[in-house]
Amino acid sequence: MRRYDGNPILSKEDVPYAVETVHNAGAIKTQTDYILVFRSHLRNGRSILGLARSEDGFRFSVDPQPFMVPSTQGSFAEYEEYGIEDPRICRIGDEFFITYSVYSRHGVRIGLAKTCDFKSVERVALITQADYRNVVLFPKKFGGRFARLDRPHTEIAPWSIWISYSPDLIHWGDSRVVMKPAPYHWDEVKIGPGATPIETEKGWLSIYHGVFRTMDGAIYRLGCVLHDNHYPEKVIGIADDWILQPEDPWEVTGYVHNVVFTCGAIPENDGTVKIYWGGADTVMCVGTAEIETLCALCLNSSRAP
Repeated sequence: MRRYDGNPILSKEDVPYAVETVHNAGAIKTQTDYILVFRSHLRNGRSILGLARSEDGFRFSVDPQPFMVPSTQGSFAEYEEYGIEDPRICRIGDEFFITYSVYSRHGVRIGLAKTCDFKSVERVALITQADYRNVVLFPKKFGGRFARLDRPHTEIAPWSIWISYSPDLIHWGDSRVVMKPAPYHWDEVKIGPGATPIETEKGWLSIYHGVFRTMDGAIYRLGCVLHDNHYPEKVIGIADDWILQPEDPWEVTGYVHNVVFTCGAIPENDGTVKIYWGGADTVMCVGTAEIETLCALCLNSSRAP
């Protein structure tokens, strides 16, 4: 990973309405703009989603109003009562689908929304029961079915990454575990899918987060994994080493110390990928990497799933 010299790229001072943080942004590139849909804490402690645009993927300006706030009517209101968080964006056809965490007195589950223009947004469905987080969609079908990576919030199979399939993006099943934390490893406590998977010749490249507990608290780092191009439940290789850890001051210290957490990565035509991450749950950062290098890490320096 090569960190951008201008990090952090977004902080609360860049937002034209009152927030305390800017972090954990889904990312996508349209025909005209780079888009970040980011999470922000309000001063009541609950989260909303804002939107920022850029011509180059590094210098962003924030829209004057929030992009999504917790629903106050219909079936979504009860389950978004405590806030909405950590969006991921996936282009399918001419539409952009957004998966996001919804919090309420019933726990955390996943909402699905869609937009065509990032000016208006339509809620589609609540697509998990409690307790699920970190749902990312694959941008292609497999055997006529959509696929997603998700992370049940359970200690039975400690915070592992699963895959599920759907005929319509709303009803999901055929679920199976594909990857678990490795004992006494940098991701031994829990793992979760991060950015929307990227299709490569070697497989689907997925950037994920892993957590390690120390005497000074938990550390969130980023790693990468390759899934089979045709059968994404099959893991080809997982990089044994992390690719990013908290190092800069705004990653080491903040709302939650020692965190780099991604919800979005954008592949470019030159073979690089821009990876966006929240630093210490407080600011947004970006860096670049060679897609081929990340694939090689998964294949040549791999651990068991």
